[in-house]
Amino acid sequence: MPTQVIDRVAVDLDGSGEPVVLLHGLGGTSNTWTPLLPAFARLRTVRPDLPGSGRSHRVEGPLSIARMAGAVSRICAELGIEGAHFVGHSMGCIVSFALAVQQPRLVRSLALFGPLLAPPDPARAAIRTRGERARVEGMQPVADGLVQASLSRDTRERNPLAVAFVRESLMRQEPDAYARSCEALAAAEPIDPARIACPILLVTGDEDTVAPPQAVRSLADRIRGARQVVFPRCGHWTPIERAAECTRALLDFHAALSRQPNPRGAHGQRTVH
Repeated sequence: MPTQVIDRVAVDLDGSGEPVVLLHGLGGTSNTWTPLLPAFARLRTVRPDLPGSGRSHRVEGPLSIARMAGAVSRICAELGIEGAHFVGHSMGCIVSFALAVQQPRLVRSLALFGPLLAPPDPARAAIRTRGERARVEGMQPVADGLVQASLSRDTRERNPLAVAFVRESLMRQEPDAYARSCEALAAAEPIDPARIACPILLVTGDEDTVAPPQAVRSLADRIRGARQVVFPRCGHWTPIERAAECTRALLDFHAALSRQPNPRGAHGQRTVH
């Protein structure tokens, strides 16, 4: 797959057809989406390493959700993309929400995994502390702690490849850039979900402590027509822990969009699995 560097951000590009932009979460990279690529076989995928993450760690200065959203907007402009489907995980959901409110013509739909509008207040200090720990101790203790905290028990016991992927994704982050990403996440301000005007799918796991099912259900209730899916025995790294199920959910969601005469204004019923 070809890779372009746009404004010091590495972007993986693949396929042709209607564009879909995939935004990873904190500690992730474009590779977060590799297990789900079969869902986008007929689409043009745009997968950046967000500023501060992966191969884009050389981006200098303070990071913020607004800066990440601006980088994604510039990538779309550089690639000639005026409208795209957006798929996000965790922090990538927050960036996607910001773009959907700021540039509604750009965002045709949202499929969000481990979705949240912003970290709850009690979590913000812990996220900043995690960033400082990365600066002082490096990424290994951060990675080992998050493997235990963010993956489900079933994943840890039965899916060693998922455990290895998450640990490696975290350990490969540059510590200071990861810390700046933590600061950006900790400072995130929520958008008003009532302003979301596009079709939206919200997916979480029943053991996701970052985006627990009850919080995602509350979020879905605030967005007209939002669909919610909850996977059993799944933690926060939904695309990695339940790749096959996520792929099916995406295929069903996009198939439903293709049947709608006006997908921007039409929403499907909310469903809970």
